[in-house]
Amino acid sequence: MTKLKKTWITNLMILGLAGILLFSSCTTQRSLIKQPIKDEGPEYLFKKLKERELQFSTLSARFSADYKNGNQKYAFSGQIRIQKDTLIWLSLSVMGLEGMRLMISQDSIKYINRLNNTYLIGDWYDLNQFLHTNIEYDILQSFLIGNDISFYEDGKFKASIDKDEYKLSSSSRQKMKKYIRNQEEARNIFVQNIWLNPKTFKITRADVKEIRKDNIKLDATYSSFESIGNQLFPREMLYLITAENRILVDVKFSRITIDEPMKFPFKIPSDFTRIRP
Repeated sequence: MTKLKKTWITNLMILGLAGILLFSSCTTQRSLIKQPIKDEGPEYLFKKLKERELQFSTLSARFSADYKNGNQKYAFSGQIRIQKDTLIWLSLSVMGLEGMRLMISQDSIKYINRLNNTYLIGDWYDLNQFLHTNIEYDILQSFLIGNDISFYEDGKFKASIDKDEYKLSSSSRQKMKKYIRNQEEARNIFVQNIWLNPKTFKITRADVKEIRKDNIKLDATYSSFESIGNQLFPREMLYLITAENRILVDVKFSRITIDEPMKFPFKIPSDFTRIRP
């Protein structure tokens, strides 16, 4: 083979290699360019949201949390167990020792405080009088698991695109008549925003504010989604409660299980003192 022919073949190979690298580079760059989100109506987005919500009968998880209220800061851990639409059970610990246990149902709120040997038995009215709001079981459960609030109308939402996500917004959302149990619930009207991941349609952020109490707002952000029983569940949740003070709660979950038999132990020691709401 002549020297000229060898040089020609070598140059051809170099050009070919350069072409492959250039093509690969262009392909990679093109793949990194985000495609614009397709405009969708609120009915379609709500349908996808409901399809992707966590479905379960029971849920159990361990968690660690950081709490901040003004200059007050606390770190604690605990367990949460939920029987859907029925019970929320919480055990809160500091340095590995349980300090408080709560049992929350549709009608009552109970807790044991092992730090000062006291207990409380009250209802949602007592809690709302203390918080100056009208939160209820359904809202609490939904925000704890990253689902939309249950039993509320969804026909008054508007759809838009906010950066890289879908956004659903409503300035007037109230409970469906067939689920209203009392006059107070009938007056609950909320302003709400929901952000959805455009690929998974899971809620990445949600906020709710009562119309009659503009100074109180609950904002939740969900991230680090993990497949649990072929469903996506956010392992990290950040809650911001805006009232007279700004309360920030950063929660990280582990050992998450769904649809397994579980118990909800709650026994008040005989020597504990009852306190009034």
